[in-house]
Amino acid sequence: MTTSFRVKTLIAPDKRQLRAGFRDLPEGQEPHGICLLLHGLTEYLEKYEETADELVARGFLVVTIDWRSQGASERHRSGNRAGHVRSFEEYDSDMAAATIQVEAMQKERAAANLRPLPVIVLAHSMGAHILLRFLHDHPRRFAGAVLTAPMLGVQTGKYTPHYTRWVTFLLNLRQPSSRLIYTVEDRDPMKLPFEENEVTSDRARYERNRDVLKAQPFLRIYGPTFGWLGAAFQSMDRMARSGFAEAITTPLLVIGAGGDRLVTNATTRDFVKRLPNAKYVEIKESEHEILMESDPIRAHFWSEFDAFMEVRLSEVARTRPL
Repeated sequence: MTTSFRVKTLIAPDKRQLRAGFRDLPEGQEPHGICLLLHGLTEYLEKYEETADELVARGFLVVTIDWRSQGASERHRSGNRAGHVRSFEEYDSDMAAATIQVEAMQKERAAANLRPLPVIVLAHSMGAHILLRFLHDHPRRFAGAVLTAPMLGVQTGKYTPHYTRWVTFLLNLRQPSSRLIYTVEDRDPMKLPFEENEVTSDRARYERNRDVLKAQPFLRIYGPTFGWLGAAFQSMDRMARSGFAEAITTPLLVIGAGGDRLVTNATTRDFVKRLPNAKYVEIKESEHEILMESDPIRAHFWSEFDAFMEVRLSEVARTRPL
């Protein structure tokens, strides 16, 4: 199947430059919908080429972005290797740029006398967190969404959660710190061997992604700053408050990774129980990056995705005006 892939620069409402990618269907094929593909911290468009191809094979036009301070989007400063924001409101601005682009695609269809397409979202980890912020404020924007290993609580490794929060508070006391968090200072993803990774059990996909970084080292970052971590704690605390999850009415499928070593599944399960229209599935054998996992794990994911989307797209078709 031959599809086209395009890249363009988007300008966020706060004037930051973001790299966006677009994958089209083969000429003459009518799409079933538009999928906004949102990846996690440290990730980049090229890492999700396989996933984008699988979405296209399912009839979706694909739109994706590199979040600010990672991939080929504008960094906190030139050549920086740290994911840094002062507040997650900055990511809200990135999300706004992505949705404005989707709206522009719908307007192009309208100008060609074509019906608008249902818009769905596939979001991973930090991307899923940012999506939930958006859904809280814009409950009717999407037909449905699938979230993998959403970042609702983070594991703090050899440091206790209390100690991690206290150190983060102190380092951000004067201003959001641009210092890398302790655990990633020496973990260059371009050099990190498979045996030391914490995100996938699939060697081939891990090494494929590392080869991309070796060919294009400017795409990589090592990890987040203490400023980012402080902003993440603030946003996660907001989500934990009563009324936040309850206000998200968009139909959701949330898929957890049973072997996750980055986010806390217990927090995710508790959050999903508060959502009015959501289902939770946990893939026991998976590490954090479900879509970078082995073929059997990915097959389990796509089976859940397809069943969920069949229901969602059928519902949209049933309720769409003639």
